[in-house]
Amino acid sequence: MIDDDLLEKVLDAGRMAPSAMNGQPWKFYIATHQDTIARFSKTIAALTPNIMLTAAIKHPLKAIKTLLHFSPGMLGSPGGDPIFHGAPVVIFITSPKDNEWAGIDIGMCAQNMMLAARSLGLDSCPVGFGKYIAKTPVYHELGVPSGETVQLAIIIGYGAENPERYPRAGNTAIFIDRMECC
Repeated sequence: MIDDDLLEKVLDAGRMAPSAMNGQPWKFYIATHQDTIARFSKTIAALTPNIMLTAAIKHPLKAIKTLLHFSPGMLGSPGGDPIFHGAPVVIFITSPKDNEWAGIDIGMCAQNMMLAARSLGLDSCPVGFGKYIAKTPVYHELGVPSGETVQLAIIIGYGAENPERYPRAGNTAIFIDRMECC
């Protein structure tokens, strides 16, 4: 479990994120009981294949590319936690449904939180599948009002792994008006 003071520091980092016109559209719905987190995870995992099938019908090439990121049995691992991976804290981040800039704002908020977590010795991971909680029968347990939507979930805890860092793409900066020197 994460100490409350560390969790509050992570939340404060999210609150300090920039947002369009300083609207601060985020709200945080936090699950910390393992039974609740496991139930949410299994419920989301159970409906994810249907969501992916619907997406595949609409956008087949995009769906194939997404599926290439999954390992066999990832969502169907019996007894495990296929979505939140046993994390002691899951933070669902919401925004108003009608906020045009919410996706960008929530992204910056989440990044602030994950960087703060790392600086405090915690590990974190954004979980896009977390937004599918809204399509489950357990969604009401979050208490999210009808005018809000879950944009993202973040898991936070003390990592049990030390994965190798993936290389980053170079040559991604394109200068359109750089002056040549000398």
